[in-house]
Amino acid sequence: MPDLAYILSGLCSGGVIGFTLGLIGGGGSILAVPLLLYGVGITDPHRAIGTSALAVTINALCSLASHARAGRVRWKCAGLFVCAGILGTVLGASIGKVIDGQRLLFLFALIMLVVGALMLRGRRQEGDATHGLERTAPAPIILYGVLTGFCSGFFGIGGGFLIVPALLAATGMPMLNAVGTSLVAVCAFGLTTSVSYAMAGMVDLPMVGLLVAGGVAGSLCGTAMARRMGQRPERLRMFFACVVFIVAFYMMWRSMQAMGLA
Repeated sequence: MPDLAYILSGLCSGGVIGFTLGLIGGGGSILAVPLLLYGVGITDPHRAIGTSALAVTINALCSLASHARAGRVRWKCAGLFVCAGILGTVLGASIGKVIDGQRLLFLFALIMLVVGALMLRGRRQEGDATHGLERTAPAPIILYGVLTGFCSGFFGIGGGFLIVPALLAATGMPMLNAVGTSLVAVCAFGLTTSVSYAMAGMVDLPMVGLLVAGGVAGSLCGTAMARRMGQRPERLRMFFACVVFIVAFYMMWRSMQAMGLA
């Protein structure tokens, strides 16, 4: 039976992830793996990745329901993107599981640096600021789907920070629709990744439940704070990007130590 420290660390980790998502609207799931490794104390990087993938999937499902009710999901585009992306996800997860855990963490840290850079840039467009015609050609959607699916499966992340710009580049759809549509892919890619890891015994189901429970509470608090702080998200994004950079460099240092390179 899990001890109290395990339960509290799981709930707090989920709370941090949910709070970040509620506060700035993205990027929180990238913290799941380092929180599981250095906060909860899971020692196997592959187990941390598999566990975080399932927790991210469940949280994304809750967000998807809200966007779907608001009519922000382009279902045909999402279907094509997901079908192509699942192939990349299966390949990425298969390769990720056989790579040395510490090397995988080093690569994960590099992805975190990319996330931090994207957060510093912020969203260039909000709401329905895109006025051009949406493109429906399947080739770009399939290509971007495979590439983002591979990254999602390889690193065990939701990949929303990659999927949203990919959808914008492939179709030119409005930002809000890209966000809503991306959640379909996040759910599909996360579920595919977590199933692949679960079949190898690399998912901690009790921890998934704790992360989700903590994430719900954290998301409510983050959303409430975001409303109180008004329409000035730049400082929040900059703060979050700095946190991501610090965690990424710490992960790189720890993984290099484990590999005998530092």
